[in-house]
Amino acid sequence: MTQVLPLQRRAPAARLPSDEPAAYDIVAATETLAQQLAATAVERDRRGGHAAHERELIRASGLLALTIPRELGGLGADWPVYYRSLRRLAQADSALAHLFGFHHLQVAGLLLYGSAAQQQRVLKETTAGSLFWGNALNPADKRALATPTDGGWRLNGPKSFCSGAVGSDRLTVSGWHAETQSLLIAVLPTQREGVAVLSDWDAFGQKQTDSGTVEFDDVFVPHDDVLVAPGTVQTPRATLRSQVAQLIMANLYLGIALGAYDEARRYTREQSQPWFASGVAAAADDPYVQHRYGELWLLVRPAVAVADAAAARLDLALRQGESLGAADRGEVAIAVAEAKVLSHRAAIEVSSQLFELTGARSTSARHGLDRYWRNARVHTLHDPVDYKLRDLGRHQLDGRVPDPTSYS
Repeated sequence: MTQVLPLQRRAPAARLPSDEPAAYDIVAATETLAQQLAATAVERDRRGGHAAHERELIRASGLLALTIPRELGGLGADWPVYYRSLRRLAQADSALAHLFGFHHLQVAGLLLYGSAAQQQRVLKETTAGSLFWGNALNPADKRALATPTDGGWRLNGPKSFCSGAVGSDRLTVSGWHAETQSLLIAVLPTQREGVAVLSDWDAFGQKQTDSGTVEFDDVFVPHDDVLVAPGTVQTPRATLRSQVAQLIMANLYLGIALGAYDEARRYTREQSQPWFASGVAAAADDPYVQHRYGELWLLVRPAVAVADAAAARLDLALRQGESLGAADRGEVAIAVAEAKVLSHRAAIEVSSQLFELTGARSTSARHGLDRYWRNARVHTLHDPVDYKLRDLGRHQLDGRVPDPTSYS
């Protein structure tokens, strides 16, 4: 049943250092949070719904400030550090990692689209209040319409696949402007009058991503909260938001693949029984089982290496600022497409094939091993991987880089 959920009471956020970078250990904070999420991941996957308590664990970890510049009160981590943190959380729970990932996607949007004044105001509010961001931008859904009004804009209509909207404090939103055939992109408080966040997400995987519908009923958006006005021609740097997003997907998929692989190895070593014809006393000593684990690792390991290389290339491009040119931006898109395809394949194959290595007893619901495949299958449908392969093949044949879009 569709519900409109209120904001949850917050846990206190971890104190963030302003003058002592060594005082906050990002790796340790990530590992602690990953273990906290893993402890309840199987049960929460069965239950689905809104993970209010776990969202507060994310908030209390201090990691919501990870990519916010230090001068705005954040941790100022570079993007490769962020993606490694995201991947580790996805190993434990890819649904809650999705919320974490999309929070930082909204931060990236502010850094890429927002004026200096908007960044100062909004990101300082975010760090001061430990605010959790959700996404109501979905560019493929044009039902929410933007119309000009005195002092700003009005939004009316629904927006689907709004990851992290339930329980959020702030939203990045978009509305279709018919006259210019383009999007208005803005930020607003989730509790703004006329905004209704529906808890209607019911996919068989990624159950706790809070990716339901947001409905706008004559919602006022003042000019000061508009990040991208309709008809704006974006710079190559501004179009990197789609690459931040696509690499978030890639690292979520990698987290699923790594989590599935580790759980399968543990089960094989501790619980699997050897096949009678193998002639070995332990399933882990079966040469065919060893062969298959080697095959699966050679799906995961290259995907990790390519994703790390793409993160480094993206970070370098972001550091170039407005001097970034279209050609260099295109090379980032190629690197990210490579990572996306390899991580997609790793997640789907590892999460499916693991059962051939762990055996019939591993399909018991109490183990929850099926969640890896369900999460991978749902999430990898975000945008068609075939178009990434087309972009890569075209680049190899004639050197063309992908045109900047919301997905490339």
